[in-house]
Amino acid sequence: MKRKLLAAAAIVMCLSILAYGTLAYFTTEDTAHNVITSGDIDIELLEWADEVKTTPFPENGVSGVMPGNQETKIVEVKNSGSNAAYIRVKVEKEILLPEGVEGEPNSDLIKMDFNETYWMLGDDGFYYYKAALKPDYVTEPLFASVSFDVSMGNIYQNSTASVDVIAYAVQVANNGDDVKDAKGWPEV
Repeated sequence: MKRKLLAAAAIVMCLSILAYGTLAYFTTEDTAHNVITSGDIDIELLEWADEVKTTPFPENGVSGVMPGNQETKIVEVKNSGSNAAYIRVKVEKEILLPEGVEGEPNSDLIKMDFNETYWMLGDDGFYYYKAALKPDYVTEPLFASVSFDVSMGNIYQNSTASVDVIAYAVQVANNGDDVKDAKGWPEV
C-alpha cells in the first residue's frame, strides 16, 4: 500500500511540475521599445534677381518693364529635407490689362529661357528635373530670365504681367526608376 501511495504521490508531483511548466510557457512576457522615425521631403523655391544669386527676386515684382526688355529671374529648387526627392515645377504666366482697355491679352508674349538640359516638359504641363535631388542640393536653374516680346502693342501699356512658379517634390526611395515613373505627386 505504501508503494501505491508513493507512486500516486510521485505521479501527482510530476503532473504538478508539468502543469506549472506549461503554464509558465504560455504566460511568459517580455517588452521591447522600438522607435522608427521616418525621413522627410521638404523643398524651398529659390528665385534670384541677379546672376550671382545674392539678391532675391522682389515679392512685388519689377515695374517699368518695356517690350523687348529682359529681366533676370533665376528659378531653382533646393532640397531642404533629409531624403532624396524628385522635383516638378509648374509655371503659369498671366497678363492683366489696365482697367478700361479692351482686348484679349496674350501671355505667350512673356518668354522664359527654359533649361532643357536638366529639365523636361511633361505632357501634363509640368517641368520635371531629370535627376533625383539629394538633400541640401539645389537644382540647375529652370530658367534664368524673363523677356517681353517686342511685338507687344499699345494695349499692353500699364499692364501687369506675372510669372507664378509652384514646385512639388516626392520621395525617390521605392518610387520608380526615375522622375517619369514616380508616383504620389499632389493633385493640382
